[in-house]
Amino acid sequence: MTSNTIKVDFRGLLGSFELNAQFELPARGVIAIFGPSGCGKSAVMRCIAGLNRMKAGFCSVAGDVWQDEKSFRPVYQRPIGYVFQEANLFPHLSVRRNLTYGRPAKTDPGAIAFDEVVALLGIDRHLDRSPRNLSGGERQRVAIGRALLSQPKLLLMDEPLSALDQMTKDEILPYLERLHGALDLPILYISHDMAEVERLADQLVLMKSGRVIAAGLLTDLQADLALPLAVSRDAAVSLDATVVAQDEADGMTTLAVPGGEFLLPAEPLRIGDHRRLRILADDVSLAREQPSRSTIVNVLRAKILSIRSQSDHRVTALLGLGPDGSGARLLSRVTQRSWKELDLAVGLEVYAQVKGVALVRREQPSV
Repeated sequence: MTSNTIKVDFRGLLGSFELNAQFELPARGVIAIFGPSGCGKSAVMRCIAGLNRMKAGFCSVAGDVWQDEKSFRPVYQRPIGYVFQEANLFPHLSVRRNLTYGRPAKTDPGAIAFDEVVALLGIDRHLDRSPRNLSGGERQRVAIGRALLSQPKLLLMDEPLSALDQMTKDEILPYLERLHGALDLPILYISHDMAEVERLADQLVLMKSGRVIAAGLLTDLQADLALPLAVSRDAAVSLDATVVAQDEADGMTTLAVPGGEFLLPAEPLRIGDHRRLRILADDVSLAREQPSRSTIVNVLRAKILSIRSQSDHRVTALLGLGPDGSGARLLSRVTQRSWKELDLAVGLEVYAQVKGVALVRREQPSV
């Protein structure tokens, strides 16, 4: 890879916990670190921040080495913004003063402006209020704003939504999407909630028991049958699609992905807009022949690329859209009985009947 990457290699003990984590990914977009509680996600982030020091450690961001076998840059010298699970605002300061706390006296010419941060996060009406009078979601947005105004080169977010109820999570997620679309700033995002990851992430680091088991594009890791994601209860793929047609009469939108198109109900969208689709493996059934009349509107030609049998007498199949299978990847989970009755096999051309498609809206910046 080029120098414009985030590269980490941490090996050793943190107390009694053994960490053995290595990955190198592009320093852009949202990189999610995902895994069960206690797998070492926060330990990796604390090492990147310089809060934990490991003797056998390496960390570089966009070619800038923060730690190697000869040197260790302390946390206050690392250009990071850190957002924790709790907002940790100063209760005796106004929202405005919380936002500017820690902001450098001299700002870089290209640094994000105060007014831009306030508008992106929708907190312009709260600047003179006390944090005590804010909701949980509003407080967390202020904490994110404070981190951004510190002029970081890397934004670290350690399960920023885990302390919030579902309604508040749904309120704050669109703001995180706006940050993703508006800022040229890499974000390292920890979560144990795959729905958050599928909505926000571009790259993914999978962890288990202190080890990185895979790292790469979210879409690639979701479709890898050798990894646990593909056989999990909520196995799904994320597809980045482009709006190609809009039928306002019946409220249906056509979105294109490599190898096919999906038709689904959606609010009016502009032609050329980009949106993310989420398709569960359990919502994709297979047919040997093209179905005739059906309420399932999304039936796409595909090719079976590989399969994985599961212990619950089901089969998860990896599909490539298009007759030659070169298009976007889907997962389909069917019973072993259905698999045998239809005489399905790797290499076979099939029709993928997609019963449900979730449209993940990516907010466009409005500042």
